[in-house]
Amino acid sequence: MSADEKVAVITGAASGIGWALAQTFARARYAVCVVDLDAETAKKRAGELNGNHEGYGCDVSDEGQVERTFAAVQTRYGRLDVLVNNAGIVGSQEPSISQDMVYFDRITKVIINGTFLCSRAAFHPMAAQKSGAIVNVGSIAGLTGLPRRNAYGAAKAGVHSLTRSLATEWAQHGIRVNAVAPGYVATPMVQGLVDQGKVDSARLCRRIPMARLGTPEDIADPVLFLASDAARYVTGVTLSVDGGWAAFGDAGNASEQ
Repeated sequence: MSADEKVAVITGAASGIGWALAQTFARARYAVCVVDLDAETAKKRAGELNGNHEGYGCDVSDEGQVERTFAAVQTRYGRLDVLVNNAGIVGSQEPSISQDMVYFDRITKVIINGTFLCSRAAFHPMAAQKSGAIVNVGSIAGLTGLPRRNAYGAAKAGVHSLTRSLATEWAQHGIRVNAVAPGYVATPMVQGLVDQGKVDSARLCRRIPMARLGTPEDIADPVLFLASDAARYVTGVTLSVDGGWAAFGDAGNASEQ
């Protein structure tokens, strides 16, 4: 590593928003740790970035795996500057009275437990450096009511709350903690819901003032900003990145698309 090269750990980084994040941070000259449940794809993605990057397989809801992964990052790089908690799992679209509690628990464990476990593991190297930035990927589902999205919405609301709690506790250690709340983004996860007939993309676009779904890159750039020194006096914030979804309070369509 060069003396000025920073290190970023990005979870859920092998596809969708996570892969856009990995590419964005690599272009910004970070050494990127591609962390994903799929270890083989994580290592492949790290190789595709063509640089001082590494891929790690990790279930972020498993405390032991998280601790081992962050220990490996510390051994490999000797520092940690940025953590992006992006790992997630799609929420159920079933009616509330029909939802499977095993699946409910899995969603909350990956999203909220995973965010906490990874943040806690990142604390030690960041506190030792007296600097670091954590950016959590929340959701509009954690800001508003979306029918049938109970586990996902509850977990993302927990991420927003955890962001504020950690930000106020860890500021004294030089660690900033912020979040972004994406709206509907054209990822394989969302496309799967469209293909199943559970999401109507045309209807969604009419509901969004900017009249389109977001792209993974639309989310990655604001995350990079929050992680950078340009946001050095920003902590405890959840930034909506949703094309105006959360701001729209009128009845009917927000756009004419």
